Amino acid sequence: MSTSVKSLEELISELPPTLQSQVRDYVEFLLARRARSGARRLRQDWAGALKAYQQQYTSVELQHLSLKWRGE
Repeated sequence: MSTSVKSLEELISELPPTLQSQVRDYVEFLLARRARSGARRLRQDWAGALKAYQQQYTSVELQHLSLKWRGE
């Protein structure tokens, strides 16, 4: 038994024009979302911000405190 795998273009061409338009809109949405998320850089300006507390607290305690401080 032979299975034929259709390409994306072949599958889309089988759809009626209104659904082809929806597929196009969705693909454009995905591309735009990917471009937006790829453009962001990870901020690391917070690195070392809690250094003054390293002798006073453990890292786990600092994690809990930082979450509390952020919520205030």
